[in-house]
Amino acid sequence: MNEQKLKSIFSEVLGIDKESVTDELTYNSIPEWDSVAHMALVAEIDDQFDIMLDTEDVLDMSSFAKAKEILKKYGIEF
Repeated sequence: MNEQKLKSIFSEVLGIDKESVTDELTYNSIPEWDSVAHMALVAEIDDQFDIMLDTEDVLDMSSFAKAKEILKKYGIEF
């Protein structure tokens, strides 16, 4: 369920199809995922999962797969 929720966040914030949100999706690999969209993603993830990502995690979130890995540190199961 959390993976679908995260996929929805990526899809909505980046304005791409959910089918395009895979573990292989990486920062700057598509024009939609730029620095501004990255911060919007972080804000929406913080809001939807009721957490506060620290700066290191924000900088490390370089892919959809990495986002899941980071969220596991905050007790979010995938």
